[in-house]
Amino acid sequence: MSTLLNSPIVRAALKQAWQDSQPGDAGGHEEGGFVLRDSVGNMSVVRWTRGEQDGIMLPPHAGCKIGRFDIVASFHTHPNIGGDYLQEPGETDRRAVRDDPDLKGRLYEGEFVVSHEIIYRIAPNGQVSAEGNTREILEEGV
Repeated sequence: MSTLLNSPIVRAALKQAWQDSQPGDAGGHEEGGFVLRDSVGNMSVVRWTRGEQDGIMLPPHAGCKIGRFDIVASFHTHPNIGGDYLQEPGETDRRAVRDDPDLKGRLYEGEFVVSHEIIYRIAPNGQVSAEGNTREILEEGV
């Protein structure tokens, strides 16, 4: 499991994004953001513009940076839990991370996908792993 999920800042950001995405059988929308680290190791989060039912657009992130801050992770939600929607990262999600040249910074750990039951991580090479139970990570910490 990624050590980033031990950070109260990261857990709080993932939890807020999940709540803001209005999860349920239908009607939810994707939320996402970047986890940033400054030159002395302090972390912060910048959120993206609200997404659609099953998609979200990243803002510009040239060189795996936002301003002078390094991007160490990205995240988005999969809030629609009805049968027509994937909870796990789909091929489009995997390609978006794998094929984005601006998500190849030396500190970048990948993209977290928050679903109803599991938080997944898409590594920079596009490989997907289950990081753990969503409720346990967001509610209780790890």
